[in-house]
Amino acid sequence: MLPPAQVLEQDGRLVGTAPELSDSELRVLLRHMLRVRALDDRMLKLQRAGRIGFVGTAKGLEAAIIGSAFALEPRDWLWSGLREGSAAVMRGLPLAEYIAQMYCNSNDTAKGRQMCNHFQHKASHYPSWSSVIGTQVSHGVGAALAAKQRGLDEVHAIYFGDGATSSNGFHSGLNFAGVWKVPAVFVCIDNGWAISVCSREQTAAESYADKALAYGMPGIEVDGNDALACVREMRAALARARGGEGPSLLVLKTYRMLGHSSSDDPTKYRDSAEVDAWAARDPLDRLERHLVARKVIEAGERARVEAELLAEIDREIHVQEASAPMALKTLVEDVYADVPRHLRLQYNRFIAVAERLGHAQQGDGAFPL
Repeated sequence: MLPPAQVLEQDGRLVGTAPELSDSELRVLLRHMLRVRALDDRMLKLQRAGRIGFVGTAKGLEAAIIGSAFALEPRDWLWSGLREGSAAVMRGLPLAEYIAQMYCNSNDTAKGRQMCNHFQHKASHYPSWSSVIGTQVSHGVGAALAAKQRGLDEVHAIYFGDGATSSNGFHSGLNFAGVWKVPAVFVCIDNGWAISVCSREQTAAESYADKALAYGMPGIEVDGNDALACVREMRAALARARGGEGPSLLVLKTYRMLGHSSSDDPTKYRDSAEVDAWAARDPLDRLERHLVARKVIEAGERARVEAELLAEIDREIHVQEASAPMALKTLVEDVYADVPRHLRLQYNRFIAVAERLGHAQQGDGAFPL
């Protein structure tokens, strides 16, 4: 098995061929990666304070998520597995909509029908995702086949975690994609743990990239903490798909620094020494060192950008926290052009119970995984 594709060493030195990116693009790449960590910081604190219900953080995965998605064109689609909401922000999801969805308030474009941290944005081709593991794989393949049949010049990037490689959606999706040669790129973010099941217990293969061979497509393992390697390899896979050569499997080897979700305690199943070892490979530090050495940014500029991002996020948090809750009538809207009699009766009974017993209040119990 070849070592993971790499461009940057831990200290920021170039050890491979870098993708063509201007200084401006490199600064933008770093800024989007910093936004991921800033959003995670604020959202996790809000969840711990009981102000939102659920967070699936991406600390440690910033290069894998943003680096790979940075290579996408606006016409391409991104099918999320869980932690790619920040990539949707990079591609056009307004920060206001992101935070409104975390509160599931009246500004939530999903109308409170998804639990928080389940984003969707039509304009940036980011379909709503499901907590059911691996279902987005076959959905994305179907959409990619439709694009091929319609002659559209778009690629569907289908993201999932290492745990999803054990799902039926992964195997059936990759099999159909290989047979039909659909314009898709499968992006496995191998973050080390499928909740409490480590990657070593998920497969006997040396790498998840080996699984691509069974489906007639190339597979490559990439250093997922190397943002430039993620950009480069994603660009190559996108070019292959766009050129009619079919799908590829990219395995971005990285590490989830925090729990699977805000309900998870990772100290119960993994060694702190392992966490410390991956902390030394921090993707933000690595890219920052490279950009400082290249004089693309100045030493200390990262702290200034982080402060700007946190201030922007905090302003929007205040707006969304003060917004009205989702109107109860949305429970029976959007299915029929006119609300039918049986739903009107159910809704009226629901309102009568709420008026008699009081409306539901925010609880303080543990949120499920």
